[in-house]
Amino acid sequence: MPSNLRKDALAIFRAALAAADPYEAILRRVRVDGDALTAGRRRYNLAKFERICVLGAGKASAAMARALERLLGRRIARGLVNVKYGHVAKLRRVSLNECGHPVPDEAGVYGARRIAELARDAGERDLVMCVFSGGGSALMPLPAEPVTLHEKQETTKLLLACGASIHEINAVRKHVSGIKGGQLARLAFPATVVSLLLSDVIGDDLDVIGSGPTAADSSTFGSAKSILEKYGILERVPAAVRERIERGADGEVPETPKPGAAELARTQNLVVGSNQLAVDAAAAKARELGYRTLVLSTFIEGETRDVGRLHAAIAKEIRASGRPLKPPACVISGGETTVTLRGDGLGGRNQEFVLAAALDIAGLDNVLILSGGTDGSDGPTDAAGALADGATVAEARERGLEPARYLAANDSYHFFEPLGKLLKTGPTNTNVMDVRIVLVA
Repeated sequence: MPSNLRKDALAIFRAALAAADPYEAILRRVRVDGDALTAGRRRYNLAKFERICVLGAGKASAAMARALERLLGRRIARGLVNVKYGHVAKLRRVSLNECGHPVPDEAGVYGARRIAELARDAGERDLVMCVFSGGGSALMPLPAEPVTLHEKQETTKLLLACGASIHEINAVRKHVSGIKGGQLARLAFPATVVSLLLSDVIGDDLDVIGSGPTAADSSTFGSAKSILEKYGILERVPAAVRERIERGADGEVPETPKPGAAELARTQNLVVGSNQLAVDAAAAKARELGYRTLVLSTFIEGETRDVGRLHAAIAKEIRASGRPLKPPACVISGGETTVTLRGDGLGGRNQEFVLAAALDIAGLDNVLILSGGTDGSDGPTDAAGALADGATVAEARERGLEPARYLAANDSYHFFEPLGKLLKTGPTNTNVMDVRIVLVA
């Protein structure tokens, strides 16, 4: 792999991570001046509140809570945030509860129950500051009775395996939850709620980020049922899940709060960071390094290997015709794709993206493709993603690694690991979806 291309790709990716830093994201959008707290365009008089409580969940929520501690200090009376194991920060007034992601565990249920209790205890003269980021859905599991955690886990696994989008997964999870889909804000009412969101969803939909615990829910029991039917898993999900969703669709279970609901009247939801900001920073870094740069889209979704081949096709077009850019060229995209599991290998959507693209750029000189998750963990692995160039396939075959076989088995991790081409960042304490980089020198 040309060392300059690898070096440049890593520098561009690091620029994206820096722009997605959750601590700085909150300090950019929230200010405290004396007794005045400004969040976005709204101002609050802190002197009117008796207590301030910090609640939240997500891979980046520890760093977000640390920013609130810097801003509010001793004004914070208490707080609790659910985080992924290892995604921590040093806090003085807000407690952290480490728990499972992407599959929720009992530690997550314990923390979610405590978060619900703290919200329920809030009164009319209290301010509840919430911090939510990617991973918040799995990290704040509070199954609605009679659904159990195990039954919710099985449902999540089925949705992940069939290639459902994050919007679809969250629509189902909200309707088997006692806290998501605006229900946390309902519990906190009539307290004032300010919810700060680091978006990991395409379009930054408020009701999808972390499954929208404090946002009006546009999905319904009926749409959740339709999603399970779409993927042919309605009869495969646990009976308690199916029965709750079917009863809700028939109007026998109360819906989640909808736009205009009275219990959301004192709630503000503010997006403080997103994939677009990360991609824009990556593009600025690429231009600084001398590349003609194009942001393809921050709305990329679909089947991972198909999207990988599309990016490879763009690289080939640049090489062949100088379209849409003449070399040296950098094409960047963001968003979040999905993987349909066909094998039992180890990997994630970013590694699979690069493996699919590697097959199509095989033999091309001076081409490199990188894809990485901004949270530092791609699927159930310790890698954020991977890198490949035109020599990767030949190098692999020399080592007895047949890329097509690894792709068919969804085993991209074990393909890239012996080649030394995994992208490893460790926990980044942020999450604004994925960043993909195509370089043509």
